Amino acid sequence: MKRFIILIPVYNDFESLFRLLDNIDLQIKSWNAEVSVLIVNDASSDLRPKIKSNLSNIKSISIINMKNNQGHARCIASGLRFLSEKEEFDYVIIMDGDGEDRPEELNLLFNKSKENPLKTITANRIKRSEGIFFKFLYECHKILTYVFTGKLIKFGNYTCLPKDKVKKLSNEACLWNSFSGSIEKVIRDKISVPSFRGKRYFGPSKMNLLNLLIHSFSIISIFKKNVIFRSFFILLIYFFFIYQYLSFFILLPVFSLIIFVLAIIKISYRENINELKNALQNIKNIEIIKSNQ
Repeated sequence: MKRFIILIPVYNDFESLFRLLDNIDLQIKSWNAEVSVLIVNDASSDLRPKIKSNLSNIKSISIINMKNNQGHARCIASGLRFLSEKEEFDYVIIMDGDGEDRPEELNLLFNKSKENPLKTITANRIKRSEGIFFKFLYECHKILTYVFTGKLIKFGNYTCLPKDKVKKLSNEACLWNSFSGSIEKVIRDKISVPSFRGKRYFGPSKMNLLNLLIHSFSIISIFKKNVIFRSFFILLIYFFFIYQYLSFFILLPVFSLIIFVLAIIKISYRENINELKNALQNIKNIEIIKSNQ
């Protein structure tokens, strides 16, 4: 029987998390597999209520409480590092804890893993639930990423990773910067399932304009060499066409592109293999909410 661990990062969103656990328990009812849940609590400031639900299909639930808040990507990185060093499993499924990664799609990931046991499975977004303006900005993010990296990334955190891929990722410095960017860079043997972006169970989305910008630049920075090469090529083409009309306004796109490249290089310094390897030192304690009996 295969062992699945569902890794869920959370920060001050326990109401959504507990509803998600209920829904996960319903979805895995027919699985011929052992399913556990590992929650990485990113130093939440809210008090966590007790889990009152009767979760009969989830074998065990553990919560890693972190000492310091480090952000969503590093929360996932710390969880993968912990699993690669401390736990036995066959697959890890990463999903957000707010309901936007729909638990109904767990069955797609599970069935695809049976058909392709050695491949990483990504949940590629084919429909989103946000408003028109945010959808427009997200499309701009995908276009920007493709232009400067050559990568069309249609997935987020919602993925299913075989054990060997978890081991591989947990030793890559880029994982400390961006999860989805690292998947695209490091793992070539992957397939996808279609995914609809769900709505949050409670409260407004935490993905505002600033967070989207940071998210976008973090992914792009994983491929900084591509960015530098493509930016240089874009500048050559641009100067070829406008060299006779040089002025401040004509050069403004050039300055903007240079600032963009410098920002990408700066963000790429978030990659830190030493911090990734020492991620477990940020663990405050580990709570066993439900034991594997």
